[in-house]
Amino acid sequence: MNLQGSIRRFDAFWRPTTPASRLAALRILVGAFALVYLTIRLPHLSTFDFDVSGFRPTGVVSLLSDPLAAPWPAVAAVAALALGIAFLLGWRFALTGPLFAAALLWVTSYRNSWGMIFHTENLMVMHVIVVSLGASADAWSLDARRRARRGLPPPEDDPRYGWPLRLAAAITIGTYVLAGIAKLRHSGLDWVSSDILRNYVAYDNLRKIELGDDYSKLGTALCRHPELFPPLAGISLAVELLAPLALLGRRVAIVWSLLAWGFHLGVLALMWIFFPYPLLGFAYAPLFSLERLPLFRRLRRS
Repeated sequence: MNLQGSIRRFDAFWRPTTPASRLAALRILVGAFALVYLTIRLPHLSTFDFDVSGFRPTGVVSLLSDPLAAPWPAVAAVAALALGIAFLLGWRFALTGPLFAAALLWVTSYRNSWGMIFHTENLMVMHVIVVSLGASADAWSLDARRRARRGLPPPEDDPRYGWPLRLAAAITIGTYVLAGIAKLRHSGLDWVSSDILRNYVAYDNLRKIELGDDYSKLGTALCRHPELFPPLAGISLAVELLAPLALLGRRVAIVWSLLAWGFHLGVLALMWIFFPYPLLGFAYAPLFSLERLPLFRRLRRS
């Protein structure tokens, strides 16, 4: 095998020539989700009236030995919200993009340092970080409009717009593969052949019933039928371990994305656990030609 040719193919795979509008579309989608997420959770991200003994620094917050005094958590959350607007609009993106990624990482990590880690937001934060490091505002942004007013031509297709999309897609796929590996390390093939999944569903719903929380009536009913759970466990493991196949092409990506989406829909139906980022389709966005979505029709004409 020709080494130089292999290097070129490797580079073309991880840095495919891509239109600037595709990366811009990912910036808009991911930025919009993160902004809505921050807005909804702002009271929980800015107010911490917990016992200081419950502070367990995690991630970047491990730099702290004690919690921040008021009003600094609120200041950080509001700053993240303001930077999120700049990220979404693509305003001074070379500065505001990385700053928003850092602020989002900080405020979510700080909230996770108080006893409960919200795994549902991890992929969103990683996608924001990747997008913030790319030339994601060269199209469909305030920065692009400013360049157009100066008479500069629109950007041509380039590999610099492809690598953030490929990396974001690889991160999505990696999260599923790691989940599958964790199942095998914890349970081995017993995950498929035993009642492990059924026990998880039963325990989670029983815990919620005892705590007075919402629970899945469907999940509790299906626990009376143990024969249903080994096939479901096998499907979930296959979806996770075979996730890298989604990088082979658009058709495979569509099939895998639908299966992965169905997996999360099943988790919602059986355990009443809502993973908004994948269930709303944002997790799989880097795999596709986003600029062709009807959502961006008006931007394509501009």
